[in-house]
Amino acid sequence: MSDVLQVTDENFEEEIINSEMPAMVDFWAEWCGPCKMVSPLVEELAQEYKGKIKVASMDVDGNRQTPAKFGIRNIPTLIFFKGGEVANTLIGAYPKSHIEEELKKLL
Repeated sequence: MSDVLQVTDENFEEEIINSEMPAMVDFWAEWCGPCKMVSPLVEELAQEYKGKIKVASMDVDGNRQTPAKFGIRNIPTLIFFKGGEVANTLIGAYPKSHIEEELKKLL
């Protein structure tokens, strides 16, 4: 059972923008090689930050509106939200330590 919440265009606002908790969303696609490198790191961080930061992922192929709204052109893209606002964005595959530094800034 994954600790990563699967978000869609339909529930994004409710789950992420209106969340009491800071959030990180991994925008990815099945065909994306670097996304497959980032995905296990996102999974680990979701477990480590459970109850502190909401960790979610969105398949950009199945959801077009939200990635367009945030101007996502390259994946993987990680967007960090605090208080419903974008706090930071990482584009590309980063090591876990770098992603974790960004998560810590949300706390």
